[in-house]
Amino acid sequence: MVKFIHCADLHLDSPFKSRSYLSQSIFEDIQNSTYESFKLIVDTALNEEVDFLIISGDLFDQENRTLRAEVFLKSQFERLAKEQIFVYVCHGNHDPLSTGVATQWPNNVSVFSENVETYQTITKNGEEIYLHGFSYQNDASYENKVDAYPSSQGEKGIHIGLLHGTYSKSNTHERYTEFRLEDLKEKLYHYWALGHIHERQQLSEMPQIHYPGNIQGRHFKELGEKGCLLVEGDDLKLRTQFIPTQFIRFEEATIQTTQTTKQGLFEEIQNFKDKVRKYGKSIYKLKVVLKVDNEIPPQDLMQVEQMISEYEENEHNFVFIEDLTFKYKDEESKSLASEFSSELLDDQQVFEQAMSDLYLNPKASKYLDNFNDFDRRSLIEQAETLLKSDMRGE
Repeated sequence: MVKFIHCADLHLDSPFKSRSYLSQSIFEDIQNSTYESFKLIVDTALNEEVDFLIISGDLFDQENRTLRAEVFLKSQFERLAKEQIFVYVCHGNHDPLSTGVATQWPNNVSVFSENVETYQTITKNGEEIYLHGFSYQNDASYENKVDAYPSSQGEKGIHIGLLHGTYSKSNTHERYTEFRLEDLKEKLYHYWALGHIHERQQLSEMPQIHYPGNIQGRHFKELGEKGCLLVEGDDLKLRTQFIPTQFIRFEEATIQTTQTTKQGLFEEIQNFKDKVRKYGKSIYKLKVVLKVDNEIPPQDLMQVEQMISEYEENEHNFVFIEDLTFKYKDEESKSLASEFSSELLDDQQVFEQAMSDLYLNPKASKYLDNFNDFDRRSLIEQAETLLKSDMRGE
């Protein structure tokens, strides 16, 4: 028997500079969210008494890496060391070995080198485990690395592959160390611990091949629960269980209302917030569909929007409405975004050209997040809302 945790894409110290307008307490929670999530993963490892923890790349953000992040990780690794829980780390494209780690990890931590190598360990129950993997040396793709992983054919024990890379059928633009399922399956491993894709995905059941997703959402392209996978079993069958550990959730929701007054709309939105508050701290993109016959004065909607985030800093489980839109039930059903083909929306060159003037402006760019994190359809919808507001004279 073996029991371990698989996580990836910690991205400690991810920047949240564009949200500096938030109240101090909420902004601090957001800044600490990746730290709190990983602390919960370590708590789970200790409570479950696992044999080891796997981190499949991108512990840090290369450009935002801090000593604080390294010291924090060392303290968490030391918690695991006290209970003789090992940690196996491979570095990804966001935290390659070339950037260096100033902090000395405790002895329970093993870091894969730039060449594919194998670590051997024995579980508390005496099961032999072989872990195969490599770390990125630079921020570059390693197209033939999968070929270097050894086959487990005829070998004893449980074999686990660590790989920070891109599934060939994935639609992501950032393609690093691309692989096919056939490439992984022919190694005859019992489990593949993947990293790089921030969405939880199971690519195969025999053998188990998983992306756990990142541990904490950072924007509205990373919605819902985030966390790690708890894996348990033997060489015949491994079972996985998702453990949510996110500190803050990013969510989208739509509500409908027949309210026509400022007070009525405000209370409707507050009722929604009270319903979802029990699920923990969250940041929402909320669409309110107005099922009314007459248009509500624009200044009333503006006042409601200004009021809905008041007092949230006093809530332990805050529900912050970061993006609020009002839509009338009889508005044109065909949105502006639907006029664009999926090929055009996915065209990176067109998107970069559209954003370049803004991001080349030194006065503006320092306040902006990486535009590759934005939801392009959402940007079009926001532009459409602004255009319609201008047409109404709002």
